[in-house]
Amino acid sequence: MIGAGFGLDGLILSEAELGDEFFRLSSGLAGELFQKFVNYRLPVALVLPDFSAHCERFAELAYEHSRHSAVRFVTSQEEALEWLSRQVNS
Repeated sequence: MIGAGFGLDGLILSEAELGDEFFRLSSGLAGELFQKFVNYRLPVALVLPDFSAHCERFAELAYEHSRHSAVRFVTSQEEALEWLSRQVNS
């Protein structure tokens, strides 16, 4: 989901939109995507209701990014929209 439909500049991705490979940290996919988002200065909110539903290392990654300035893990779409709106207004 692109935040532009809500007047925001950013991207919101849900758990269903992320493939199994994303959650398997050894694949490197999550890191590559995060780096692209940072490089292109595209804020992205990843909506995952339960960070611990995947492996322990993934939960740690999500927790570390729960305060990241460009890639943010949140637990609801409302939280994602709120965060993206603050990115636009800052």
